Amino acid sequence: MSQVVGNFSVEIDRIDGYEFRVRFDKEHYPEFVMDEPAPLGNDTAPNAARVLAAAIGNCLSASLAFCLSKANVELQGLKSDVRVELVRNEAKRLRIGKVDVTLHPTLANPSALQGCLDIFEDFCIVTQSVRQGIDVHVHVDTTANHDSASEARP
Repeated sequence: MSQVVGNFSVEIDRIDGYEFRVRFDKEHYPEFVMDEPAPLGNDTAPNAARVLAAAIGNCLSASLAFCLSKANVELQGLKSDVRVELVRNEAKRLRIGKVDVTLHPTLANPSALQGCLDIFEDFCIVTQSVRQGIDVHVHVDTTANHDSASEARP
């Protein structure tokens, strides 16, 4: 069983259509907008699949940088490429079928990378969570509609 060690929250407000404003629980974090690509949305901002790809790539990059730092290896630069393959499942629903991440570290001593290659992925919160599945509970609160009914889904 997992031990809860903290929590955070994100607030999302609909602007119009499929465009949403995302606000974080720390006031100094900038808000940003998300949208769906056409024909559903206006494609004015990244959608959730792109943000998930960015989160996976960022988390892996940060984990590698942290590992190299702990090993006293100077990281001169790091570029990461994330490629997402969209597929349709048996019900013809779009899903993320595969995510390929390529990290391009620049090191004065490339052989120093070896010590981190076996362990850095294990410290990436997002990637390991996505790989193992996430227990997500959904609750729809209709009290704003002055209706006492609500729906919850596991």
